[in-house]
Amino acid sequence: MKLHTKTLSNGLRLQAIEMPGTNVITTLILAGAGSRYETQSERGISHFLEHMFFKGAEKYKTPKEVSMAVDSFGGAFNAFTGKEYAGYYVKCGKENHAKAIDVLADMLLRSRFEPAEIEKERGVILEEMAMYLDAPMYQISWDFEALAFGDQSLGWDQIGTKELINGVTQDDFKAYQAELYTPDNIVITVAGAVNEQTLDDLVAAFLFPDEKKKRQFPVLDEAKTTKKVNHRVKKTEQYHIAFGVRAVAESDEKYAALKVLGVLLGGNMSSRMFQNVREQKGLCYSIHTLVEEFTDTGLMVTRAGVKKSDVLRAVAAIRHEYEDVAQNGVNAEELKNAVNYLRGKTDLKTEDTESVAHHFAKQALLYNSTKNYADWKAKLAVVTKEQVDAIAKELLHTNAYRLAVIGDDMSVADLEKELA
Repeated sequence: MKLHTKTLSNGLRLQAIEMPGTNVITTLILAGAGSRYETQSERGISHFLEHMFFKGAEKYKTPKEVSMAVDSFGGAFNAFTGKEYAGYYVKCGKENHAKAIDVLADMLLRSRFEPAEIEKERGVILEEMAMYLDAPMYQISWDFEALAFGDQSLGWDQIGTKELINGVTQDDFKAYQAELYTPDNIVITVAGAVNEQTLDDLVAAFLFPDEKKKRQFPVLDEAKTTKKVNHRVKKTEQYHIAFGVRAVAESDEKYAALKVLGVLLGGNMSSRMFQNVREQKGLCYSIHTLVEEFTDTGLMVTRAGVKKSDVLRAVAAIRHEYEDVAQNGVNAEELKNAVNYLRGKTDLKTEDTESVAHHFAKQALLYNSTKNYADWKAKLAVVTKEQVDAIAKELLHTNAYRLAVIGDDMSVADLEKELA
């Protein structure tokens, strides 16, 4: 795997990662945009704009023409909106790469955001919102983020509000695009069957105007993060719970230890949560602890699905695992297994052009870095028991606990007692 980079005079960053042995190329565009950049009145504009880039531009004029351009050669074509960045990609065979670049460049540089298409897409996104509300396994993550970060942009979900979805205009999209989709705020990465000369193809295709990013996301306001329990009342067959804490940022020197802690707590089938809460106590079918990272903060949260009669027992059982590791630390065997698990999963990512493109694009966009997989594996290899014990003790305590629940009505006071 070999990385080639180029930065143009307008600030646009280009990357090509050679991956021997594949005939596939992923072309990924990452922009420093997303829900964290929104104001209250704009909630959801980042995600809606992502949809609108697929609705027709100069060369591929209609949604069907955009889709057919990629479907005609069997490419994988999609986009996503996160908190701190939005992405657009095509994954295809080497022989179709020029067409993939052509489609993406037309979308990002020449989309028209026609009012008629905006009107049609309003209904599509409202249905997407309804889908998430009907899927507690997805909604619980957003509810926990809202609880952990409060009523500010980092705590808002990407789907937005019905008011924005029903009211956003063509001018709003153009203004938001002008503020954030600027060359100095975009990274274009190709990974797979490419070489240094591939960068020239990107330079020729992506002729962004010489504009500069005009908007920063706000600093996290700690005063808005005091609520500890959120219960979304909904008729469901199963209660969905998310129990966790605020954590450190991805750039923090303690991040590798945090990732190890997350794995040994609930990252796989040999973890404490799976073995103790599911296997021994039989309280759930699905349980998982994950770490979410942002540029200036993070989360560690355990999610599970349980029946109503077991909600309080399950919360108590999850809390017990948090407090046990905070008070008694980790043992040498589980530490070794967690480190090796993360290093092994890292190796698996290196085989997929989409994963590789995402890794290098994110590093460049958010951290102006070219850190590779070997760098990450090296960090993991030197994580010590003392480091994991220290971050567990630092993060896992009563004042830090937060709990989000989705399910039938029940006493919030009873839930709050489990966090006291």
